[in-house]
Amino acid sequence: MRYKVGMYGGSFDPLHVGHIHDIIRAAAMCEELYVVISWCEGRESVSKELRYRWILNSVKHLDNVKILMVEDGAVSKEVYNTDFYWEQGAKDIKRLVGKPIDIVFCGSDYYGTNRFESLYCPESVVHYFDRAEVPISSTDIRSWAMKNWDYIPEVCRDYYVRKVLVVGGESTGKSTLVQNLALAYNTNYVSEVGRDTCEYAGGEEYMVAEDMYENILRQKINVMDMSKQANRILFVDTDAITTMFYSYFLLGNDKENLDKCVVLAKAVNDICVWDLVLFLEPDVDFVQDGTRSEEIESDREKYSNQIKELLKDAGIKYHSITGDYLERFDKSKKLIEEQLGIDTKW
Repeated sequence: MRYKVGMYGGSFDPLHVGHIHDIIRAAAMCEELYVVISWCEGRESVSKELRYRWILNSVKHLDNVKILMVEDGAVSKEVYNTDFYWEQGAKDIKRLVGKPIDIVFCGSDYYGTNRFESLYCPESVVHYFDRAEVPISSTDIRSWAMKNWDYIPEVCRDYYVRKVLVVGGESTGKSTLVQNLALAYNTNYVSEVGRDTCEYAGGEEYMVAEDMYENILRQKINVMDMSKQANRILFVDTDAITTMFYSYFLLGNDKENLDKCVVLAKAVNDICVWDLVLFLEPDVDFVQDGTRSEEIESDREKYSNQIKELLKDAGIKYHSITGDYLERFDKSKKLIEEQLGIDTKW
């Protein structure tokens, strides 16, 4: 039987594959389906705007699905789970829908409680979805998203991706380590944009202020883009603060553009969140690839310490990584497991 108007509500905090299954089934049973997001400022783990976006982009191919949001005012789940808030919520939902609701959908965990029957019957039929079909809950994901990664819809994953930044001076093995870690964790990585702009310019001595602006901005955009495709964890080679170090080094005589670059780097850094930062010490051989500074090569420890000072001033805490390439790989994996709880078992 196909119903005229249906309603499926919840906090969707966060949205998971079980919700998606239920929305698909409910939409197939109705001419119009209203998905209602319940929210209260300060209670949620995920903002109502993100949850709206996640549902919208998951079901935009279903023309008969409409999304509504209703504020419930309860400061906690325990407070919400009382007759007053449930009754007020039902009144608000009926008012927002603005037409008779023929069927109300809910999970089988409410079966036998008479909760939805008391609020919507006899005007509406109550239909229960089997929660065992997709054995996951929002509580499970909130408690540990990494363990339940496969139940998180792709549209939501960039919110939960852990970001590991790898920094250090020139020729410390950043690009190699980032690529190796991405392979080991079956995920992706963000390479250093500066390598491309430097090569395009013909070497560091030919780079101009616009190259540094591009490095800072494009690196941030690449992190945002690649986070949407990452599998649990994203590895990033170089950040805005490290690029700011190179701007001091390369634009030292151009104060006007140097000041602009510093302001831009600090602004971008302020909107970056790193779950783990690995600083590679200059204790491996320096490899001159034709684009690297001979001045930095002449005193690697000095310039490495300058980058550390800039990171410290920016409030970025890091873990120093030393040793040969294998030791760096193993130490990084150990820190990822200790600090982020992510291993290579899945």
